[in-house]
Amino acid sequence: MRRIYIMSKLLIIGAGRSSSSLIDYLLSNAKAQSWHITIADANKAAVESKISQYKDVAAAVEFDVNNAQLREELIKNSDFVVSMLPAFMHGDVARDCVRLGKHIATASYVSQDMKDLDVEAKQKNLILLNECGLDPGIDHASAMKVIHEIQDKGGKITSFKSFCGGLVAPESNDNPWGYKFSWNPRNVILAGQGTAQFIEEGKLKFIPYNRVYTQIETIEVEGYGKFDAYANRDSIGYKEPYGLNDAQTMLRGTLRFPGYCKAWNVFVKLGLTDDSYKIKNANTLTYTDLLSSFLPKGTASVKEKLVAFMGTELDAEVMTKLEYLELFSNKAITLKEGSPAELLQNLLEEKWLLKAGDKDMIVMQHQFEYELKGAKHKLNSSLVVIGDDEVHTAMAKTVGLPLAITIKNFLTGKFKLYGVQIPLVKEIYEPMLSELESLNIIFSEKEV
Repeated sequence: MRRIYIMSKLLIIGAGRSSSSLIDYLLSNAKAQSWHITIADANKAAVESKISQYKDVAAAVEFDVNNAQLREELIKNSDFVVSMLPAFMHGDVARDCVRLGKHIATASYVSQDMKDLDVEAKQKNLILLNECGLDPGIDHASAMKVIHEIQDKGGKITSFKSFCGGLVAPESNDNPWGYKFSWNPRNVILAGQGTAQFIEEGKLKFIPYNRVYTQIETIEVEGYGKFDAYANRDSIGYKEPYGLNDAQTMLRGTLRFPGYCKAWNVFVKLGLTDDSYKIKNANTLTYTDLLSSFLPKGTASVKEKLVAFMGTELDAEVMTKLEYLELFSNKAITLKEGSPAELLQNLLEEKWLLKAGDKDMIVMQHQFEYELKGAKHKLNSSLVVIGDDEVHTAMAKTVGLPLAITIKNFLTGKFKLYGVQIPLVKEIYEPMLSELESLNIIFSEKEV
């Protein structure tokens, strides 16, 4: 019989838009599991409103991520730390956790910081749980379930493609971009930067950032129509962990509504997603001025210069999207200083806001091609989740619930793994997927 870990003190650092479902789940389980949960965030008042019904098992703490002394004190007084901070901030938290003998979990990609702590964490019987949100997270778990089922039957997977997108639900889709922010806006603005790497029909493929949004394919999800899909990050690195060394195609991608990628490529081509330098006194400019500053000189209007610059890449649908953002109407920039990416983000946070009552949507699809008993097969595994409202979003559910469930499963002894872990093994993904189904996060599998 597995030993049950009696660990009562949980620390959640960060209570932003992707944390609501994780916090709700852990709070609702706290009494039964004898947990006490401390939630540390810059906005203490907002946290206190979230825990008002759980004052006997939870506390709010004002948190400054740059206060190393406070961070260490909070971690020292905890047993398990959940970092919901932006990914680049996990390193300091993780180093403190391992040094002080505490477990840590995040929903983010495994970083070099985490890899560097793996050996010491294993020596201390500490788990460094990562990639346990949506993408990465549920994508790993659901893909591995099908991969293992096919392999257990003696099948060989020859092609694997996986796509995921955080989108706006059809009933709340009231802007021409078909997009609203349901997670960290900065990550959306900087998405695709770096070279996409994947394998296609046995050949290495690389797509640099300046072509990511032009080399797209179309994905169809039954009942929800077609989506643009572009290659995302390094797909090759998952070939071995997924046990797909024989696969001739391995691709992970991101989904958007049709037309989004073509329009977003205007910003990429202009340089408006550049985050490497600051524009000072930006609040003396309009967005039309900003757009003009990235275009060749001339006497024509900004719109005419943009049409000439983009050529056939700029059609009527793209122009409608740009006009919706008021890029040609001398809308004032409110930030005093910022990179082009930050100035663009500031505009989009206004234009792509999830309004009261708005719902978001998560769409994920895995595409498998495999051989079994001499026959070739194709199988699609698809997931669609619609949010409840602008707070209880599909994004928050699918990022927070798998992480929260897996934390609970570890603390209650359902699995015993240490060091860097992601949900690729049955001990982690089977109970996670089973409970997610009970929460109506269910994959539909169909031979095609």
